[in-house]
Amino acid sequence: MKTYTQTEEWNEEMNFSFYRMETLYELSNGEPDVPHRHDFYTILLVCKARGKHFIDFHEYELTDNQLFFVSPGQVHQMVEEVKPRGYCIMFSSQFLLDNQIPICFIDELRLFHDYGDSPPLTLNQDVLERLVNYADEMEQAVQSNMKFKEQAVASLLNLLLIRCDNLCALSNENPQTIEAKNTLLKSFRKMVDEKFADWHQIADYATALNVTPDHLNRVVKNIIGVTAKEYVQSRIIVEAKRLLYFSDQSAKEIGYQLGFSEPANFSAFFKNITGISPSNFKLKR
Repeated sequence: MKTYTQTEEWNEEMNFSFYRMETLYELSNGEPDVPHRHDFYTILLVCKARGKHFIDFHEYELTDNQLFFVSPGQVHQMVEEVKPRGYCIMFSSQFLLDNQIPICFIDELRLFHDYGDSPPLTLNQDVLERLVNYADEMEQAVQSNMKFKEQAVASLLNLLLIRCDNLCALSNENPQTIEAKNTLLKSFRKMVDEKFADWHQIADYATALNVTPDHLNRVVKNIIGVTAKEYVQSRIIVEAKRLLYFSDQSAKEIGYQLGFSEPANFSAFFKNITGISPSNFKLKR
């Protein structure tokens, strides 16, 4: 599967790599890559750009002062209209573990999503400059022969992630209420990832989580802006699109794999949400 050409080779020893967007643009002669997936986390700090960024088949405008987060397994593609300026930081789960950054830290952040809607953060000039300082320090560390190089890079990454997380909207709710809601959302997301092909009804998740469907819908809507039902549907649709795009399975086979008893039901579900049939989507590859 294609991945973007890197200005530096992927550092297998560190499980980390860093490159400039402008160098990548020059290496590819400005030609967009095909939609593809990585098995690592990606942070894209955009200083100057114009074009489109597709993440899990959602289209986002690529413009100045943006911050994108792409999780392992997400499908993405950059289509740049002009030479961009910015940074791309890539790191693996192993890099986090090797540097005592628990995976649960990434899970607690409001930055990375496993699928579906992954809009960028829009940055003001002051915040952009602060993040650029972190990125510049990280680049210098990566290119150096300094002692404790990996630990320095990991510390800068940690600071960058914390700063980015604090850019997300904060709530005035009681901290205990916020924690309870976040715990429910985390459990719901984990359950959806495990059961989406088997459970299509919100009542199944609500029963397993010992809450009512209405409460589950309200909590999910309050935190991430979509209802629990919409979240489950998005998970099914994104998985369907990934399979239609990357596998040789027929729409019928994929429908059965995703828990639909009849191909017609899968086709109707897919078309109702996307506006196109599974077969026609597959033909667009």
